Amino acid sequence: MSGSGNRSLLLVHGRDFKPAADSYMDLSTAALRSGIERDFPDSLDSFDALNKSIAWYGDLNAGALNAKGKRYDETLDIADRRNVLANLREITARKRFGIRQYDKLPGKSAVPEAVVDIVAPVLGALGLCVPMIRSVSKDFAQYFDRKSNYAMQVRERVKERLCELMDRGDRIVLLSHGTGCVVAYDVLWQISHDPDLKEKYGDKKVELWITLGAPLGDNSIRKRLLGAKEKSAAKFPVNVMFWHNVAAEDDYCCHDNTLADDFKIMMQQRVVSAVYDHKVFNLAVRYGKSNPHSSIGYYIHPRISKILVDWLQTGAM
Repeated sequence: MSGSGNRSLLLVHGRDFKPAADSYMDLSTAALRSGIERDFPDSLDSFDALNKSIAWYGDLNAGALNAKGKRYDETLDIADRRNVLANLREITARKRFGIRQYDKLPGKSAVPEAVVDIVAPVLGALGLCVPMIRSVSKDFAQYFDRKSNYAMQVRERVKERLCELMDRGDRIVLLSHGTGCVVAYDVLWQISHDPDLKEKYGDKKVELWITLGAPLGDNSIRKRLLGAKEKSAAKFPVNVMFWHNVAAEDDYCCHDNTLADDFKIMMQQRVVSAVYDHKVFNLAVRYGKSNPHSSIGYYIHPRISKILVDWLQTGAM
C-alpha cells in the first residue's frame, strides 16, 4: 500500500495468470499515472497522494489453471506488459485514442466479439453458457463451480482489502477489470446484505466504482451473481454512489457493453446515484497483436484519466 491521506484506490484484477502483486501494482499504477500526466498534469500530486492497493488473487488463478495443465512465463509476461505501456506512453495526444489509430493496429479483429454476441444469448437460453466459459476460461468457470471453494477464497481477498479501507473511513474508488468486476460486484453485495457484515458495513460507501471490460451485461452471468434471486433492493449492492462502466470496441469479455440498461433498477430503487456507460478504443498491442481487453490499455486511456481526475477534484462523479 502506498500514499497518504483518506482517499484510496483499490484495484481488482481479473482472470488468467497474473504477475506477482507488486509487479502488477507497479505496472498498473504507472499506466494510470501516465494517463493523468498526459492529460491532467496539474492533478498528478493529487493522484500521487492517493493510497493505492490491490486485492490480488493471482496465486488462486494460477492454482486453478495449473491444475488444468496450463503454464505461465511470468518474466515474459511482465516484459510484454512493459512493452505495451512504453508504446502507449508515446501517444501524447488524447485525441489519438480513437478509431483511426485503432484501425491501424496489427491483428485487429471484431470476430471474437461478434461471435460472442451471436453465441452467448443462444447458449444462455440453452443453459450452456457456463460450459462455454469453462472451455475458454478454466479459472473463471471454477468461480461458478459450487463444488469448489475458489470463489469464496477470491471474494475473501477482495473483501478483506475493501473492508480495511472502510474501517479506516477512507473515501474509496474501486477499479475492477474483466472478470474481477464480477468478483467486486459479489463482494459489494455481501457487504450490503450478509448478516455478518451488514451491521458493520451496510452504511459505508464506495464513492466511485469503475468497471473495465466487465462481463456484467451478459444475462447468464447476471443470473449467477450473488443476490440474483432476491427481490427488491436486496437484489443489488447498496453501497456504491457512482458507477462508471468503460467498454472497449471488440473486447469480447464485455460483448454486451452497456450496463446502465441492465442495472437501471438500482437507480429506480435509489441504491446508486448513477450508472454511466463509456465506449472507448483500447490501443494495447500484446505479443504483436491488438488486445482490446488489456488492463494497461484501459488504465492509460483518456476516459479513465478523466473519470479519476473528476473524482479527485470533486470527490464524486
